[in-house]
Amino acid sequence: MNDYLLQTVCLTKIYGKQKAVDSLSLNVKKGAIYGLIGRNGAGKTTFMKMISGLAAPTSGEIRLFGDDATRVYTQQHRVGALIEAPGIYGDMTAFDNMRMKAIAMGVYNRDKINELLDLVGLLETRSKRAGKFSLGMKQRLGIAMSMIGTPDMLVLDEPINGLDPQGIIEIRGVIAKLSREYGITIIISSHILDELSRIATHYAIINEGRLIQELSKEELLDKCSECIEIKSDSVKEICIALEEMGCGDYEVCDGVTIRVNNCCDRLGEINMGLARRGIVINGISLKQESLQDFFVNITGRAAE
Repeated sequence: MNDYLLQTVCLTKIYGKQKAVDSLSLNVKKGAIYGLIGRNGAGKTTFMKMISGLAAPTSGEIRLFGDDATRVYTQQHRVGALIEAPGIYGDMTAFDNMRMKAIAMGVYNRDKINELLDLVGLLETRSKRAGKFSLGMKQRLGIAMSMIGTPDMLVLDEPINGLDPQGIIEIRGVIAKLSREYGITIIISSHILDELSRIATHYAIINEGRLIQELSKEELLDKCSECIEIKSDSVKEICIALEEMGCGDYEVCDGVTIRVNNCCDRLGEINMGLARRGIVINGISLKQESLQDFFVNITGRAAE
């Protein structure tokens, strides 16, 4: 049995002389929250448009639900998408925006609309005009509209872009609930990588339209290396002490910070060794490379 809800094979999109997406082959498992990571212009939005049926590939294959995508696109309710700004009419209420789309798709059900508005926390404001909504409320309404027809897969392009911290928390909660309670497979892109790491189960790192790496959350955590971070005004003395203790793999990051690699199991020993030498430190702790750091490092190496 195929565990993949979406597979792309050498998917390519060319605009004029520019390859927006270059031979991209991805595998998205059923039930995953799949994070797309890439700089502006990396090809994330173009890729999302192609798998949502909003743009035709120049070449390559899209396999959705174990079938050829050209046949699947006739079943529009199976793929929901919120790409770029949500298509909301500001002079209409949240309910009326939902009702209009549902009627257009031939799936109007009043109770289902109320259920979706409740899901995204907008049930109590369903009679308020959408033009009066905050940016976060508009994004939540956009997600609710993309859920009309109860899709199997949801494609969200930068859903937390421009939101304040409270708005980000709300969107994160909605996405987690869609995955947990509805079993929706979600493909999501975001520039806020540390926030993406809170919800995604799998990742694809894209640079200049090409796939750099595809990995699970567990694999990412393994690759995001740990180090010991020491804060002190006595950097020179600490470097000498580390050499004496056989911890020569270190780097001085600034005037008060040293990072020691490949010695994470020796934190207590290093702390005691510095104390015995009378070296005063301001702090010592284990640090793990963030998703943001990992992304910058891996895309930098790819560019080189």
